[in-house]
Amino acid sequence: MNELTIAAMLRRAVQCSPDREIVSRNADGSLHRTTWAGIDARSRRLASALLGLGLSPGARVATLCVSHHRHLELYFAAPLAGLVLHPLNHRLHDDDIAYIATHAGDEVLVVDEAFLPLVERIRDRTPLRHVVVVAENPDPADGYEGFLAGGDPAWQPGDLDEHAVALVAFTSGTTGRPKGVEVTHRAIALHALSTSLPGYLGMRDTDVVLPVVPMFHALAWGWPYTAALLGATLVLPGNRLDPAGLLELIDGERVTLTGGVPTVWLGVLRTLDADPGAFDVSSLRMVLSGGSTAPPAMIDGFARRHGVPLVHTWGMTELLMGAVAELSADLLDADAEEQHRYRLTQGRPMPLTEIQARTDAGGLAPWDGHTPGELEIRGPWVAGSYLDAPEASAERWTGDGWFRTGDIVTIAPGGYLEITDRAKDVVKSGGEWISTPALESALMAHPAVAEAAVIGVADDRWGERPLAVVAAHCGSVVTAAELREFLGGRVARFWIPERVEFVASVPKTAVGKFDKVALRRDHVVGDGAGTHGAGT
Repeated sequence: MNELTIAAMLRRAVQCSPDREIVSRNADGSLHRTTWAGIDARSRRLASALLGLGLSPGARVATLCVSHHRHLELYFAAPLAGLVLHPLNHRLHDDDIAYIATHAGDEVLVVDEAFLPLVERIRDRTPLRHVVVVAENPDPADGYEGFLAGGDPAWQPGDLDEHAVALVAFTSGTTGRPKGVEVTHRAIALHALSTSLPGYLGMRDTDVVLPVVPMFHALAWGWPYTAALLGATLVLPGNRLDPAGLLELIDGERVTLTGGVPTVWLGVLRTLDADPGAFDVSSLRMVLSGGSTAPPAMIDGFARRHGVPLVHTWGMTELLMGAVAELSADLLDADAEEQHRYRLTQGRPMPLTEIQARTDAGGLAPWDGHTPGELEIRGPWVAGSYLDAPEASAERWTGDGWFRTGDIVTIAPGGYLEITDRAKDVVKSGGEWISTPALESALMAHPAVAEAAVIGVADDRWGERPLAVVAAHCGSVVTAAELREFLGGRVARFWIPERVEFVASVPKTAVGKFDKVALRRDHVVGDGAGTHGAGT
C-alpha cells in the first residue's frame, strides 16, 4: 500500500541514496560511519527483535539515549514494527521521567550505559518490562548488539496505516506536568516534505546535516526523517555538545546545515571569536536557531565576522517546526535594513499550516506587524490533543482545530510572525507591555554580557516591573548602572529594569532554554545593585 509512512521514507533513502553516510560520535570520541543502506538493514532486524518480545501493536518503546546511530535505528525500527517510539529526556528530574514513562505506558526501554543509574532509581515506578542496554564498548553477543542480532535479517514491514501513531513526544513541563503528544506516520511525512521546500529548511540530498537539537527534544525537529526522505548525509554528535566538539564535526565533516537552541550558538560564536582560524565553518550554508529568540547581536556576529547565516526558526513539541525566517521573494530586492528586520522575526509559517493571533479582547489581530495577540496555529502535523489529558487539551485547542501556543506575537504582512513574549512571561508595567525577549536581546548586545534573562516581579506602584538576571563573559566586569545606561538608547525608558542581579550562569531548562520558573523562585528579592566579574 502506497501511503505516507516512515517505512516509505526509509525505502526511498535505500533506493535512491544507499551509500550516503550516517556519521555518529561514539562515547569515546571516535566516529562511527554507516550508510542509509546499513541503517535500513539494522532497523529492520531490530524491528523483528522488538516484535519477538511479544509486544502488541502500538506498544511503547522508550529510549534514554544521546544522538547516535543506534538511536537513529530505533527511530525507524519501532514505527516499522507497528510500535510507538518514545524518546525520553534524560536531563529531566527523576520524578518527571518516571511520571512520563508511566503516563506513556512504556514497556521497553533502550538505554545508554551511562544512564543506567538513572534507570535503577526509577524502574520500580514505571511499567517497564524489558530493558536493553547500549554499551559504551559493545560486545556483539550482549546488550543492544546481542538483542539486535536475535532479529530476522530478512524481515520486512507489513502494510502500515499512515494515520497510526508512530511516535510520542512529551513537553519539558516548564509550566506544569509534562504533557504527551502522539505523532502519526502521516504527520512525520508531511512535515518532512514541507521543511524540505526551498525558502524554508530547503534540505537536499547534497546536504550534510547536523541536528544539534537532541533526539529526545521535539524529535530532533524531525530532521532525521527529512534527511532519510531526501537521502542527505546525517551527522549525529553523540554526548559532546560543547562548542569545540560541535565545531570539530562541522569542520571535519563539512557540515552544510545545522540547528539548535540559541544558548548553544552563543557558545559556538564565542569559541569562533576567540580563535577565528581554529575551525573552518565555510561549508555552512545555514545555521538554524530555535527554542527561544536569538539575540540580534549573535545573528550579526555569525554573519559579519564568520560569513555564516544564522536563521530564526520557531516550533514546539506539539508541532515540531512551525516557521522559518528565510526571506520571501518580495523582500529579495528590499534594502539591507528592511531585510535585517525581517530576519530577526521567527519567520513565515510552514506550507500547509495556518496562523492567526487572538487579542485580549477575543478578536483576531490584523497582520500589521504591530498588534499583539496569542499565536494560534493549525495544520496536518499540528497535534489535536494531549495524551490522556482532556482538561489540558481543552485549554489549548479550540473547537475548530486551532492550537493556542501561548506565544504572544505580532504578524507582519506576508505572514512573518515575531514573538514578543510567552503568555506566562509577559511583563505588564503600568498598563503597558514589556517584551522580555527584546529586552534580553538588548542586554546581550552589551559586550560584557554573555547571558541575560528577564522576569516580571511585583511592584506596588506599577503592578509589575522587569528584573534582569545577567551573566557576564569570563574576565568581564559590568555594573547594573552601566547596563541601565547602555539600554537607554536601545529600548523604551519604562522598559529599563531598576533591578539587575548577577549570576555565574543563567539557569536553563532540560532543553537549553532560560528557566523562567527557577528564576522566579530564586530572584524574588534583592536590590541587584552589585558589580559582577565572571571569573569562572
